[in-house]
Amino acid sequence: MRFAYRPVLTRVVPLGILVALSGALCVGCKDSRQSATSPSAGQVVLYCSADQTYAEPIVAAFEQQSGIKVLARYDTEASKTVGLVQKIRAEGQTPVADVFWSNEIFYTIRLAQEGLLAPYTPSHLHDWPETFKDPQGLWHGFALRSRVIGYNTQRVDPEQAPRCLEDVLDAKWKGRVVMASPNFGTTGGDVASWFVHYGPDRACEILNALKANNIRIVDGNSTALRLVATGQADICFTDTDDVYAGQRNGWPVAMNVLDQASDGALTIPNTVALIANAPHPEQARRLVDFLLSPQVETMLARSDSHNTPLHPGVRQEFPQYAFANPLAVDYQQVAQALPQARQLAEEILP
Repeated sequence: MRFAYRPVLTRVVPLGILVALSGALCVGCKDSRQSATSPSAGQVVLYCSADQTYAEPIVAAFEQQSGIKVLARYDTEASKTVGLVQKIRAEGQTPVADVFWSNEIFYTIRLAQEGLLAPYTPSHLHDWPETFKDPQGLWHGFALRSRVIGYNTQRVDPEQAPRCLEDVLDAKWKGRVVMASPNFGTTGGDVASWFVHYGPDRACEILNALKANNIRIVDGNSTALRLVATGQADICFTDTDDVYAGQRNGWPVAMNVLDQASDGALTIPNTVALIANAPHPEQARRLVDFLLSPQVETMLARSDSHNTPLHPGVRQEFPQYAFANPLAVDYQQVAQALPQARQLAEEILP
């Protein structure tokens, strides 16, 4: 702003008032400069395939604590994870997103292999478990879920409920089983893990046995569980968080872990990654730091999803959500098997 120079004062202002006004103006200018250059200023773009119900309070907490505005884009249940992965691929080396928070690990690994993620390791994760981090720091896992067999407690005796994948292949469950499409979400990773754990031949035998049992394919894990809860099916393949949510709603559902040949059930971490060439790298790193913090794992463990924490201190606080027998599987191998597993599942299953 330009001020006109006036050679003659038409009114005398007391010196004390001038000093006070100038002090106030200086303070205002100082605050304005700090706000404009503060590390907490600005925004960050988040692509998130975690359920919006659980993610939104976490995003709000980050915004409140950091002062950074989060522009979040969530995935739909029908195209879980895959929709956002395809968007990241389409944007390539000129991305819109800064950070990818996925509710699974397998597509994150594939994005890393395609050169679409950037290395970044928060300083507080120097001793993070090797299983749950990329060797180059391209992604980190946190807040686990497990694959489970959900069943209707009013239609299935808990003593008779399937306790492993092989049990579901029994002919007595014919026409009583439902599963989300392996083309999306955690179901695809689960089916791919069969190819790694059992080998391709046995995995195809399992898919054919499920087809013989007239398994129904639906558009998501929550839909599969809803069909079980309403008596339209008796059992389903789903994730722990879906069953916890159903129980919160008063649905007559319970679960057993989806054990693979008594060797354990597949556990699936959330993952967070920095997008290569992120438009807002400083804010992106701060968001990654926050998502991988004990605070977030505590929030997820306390939420209706009841994710299992990886931070030792948080894990000790929630022993009731620990997994007794997680499947020992190489996530990288499962990610590699994913395209073949999806193709064969699509060919075999109805």
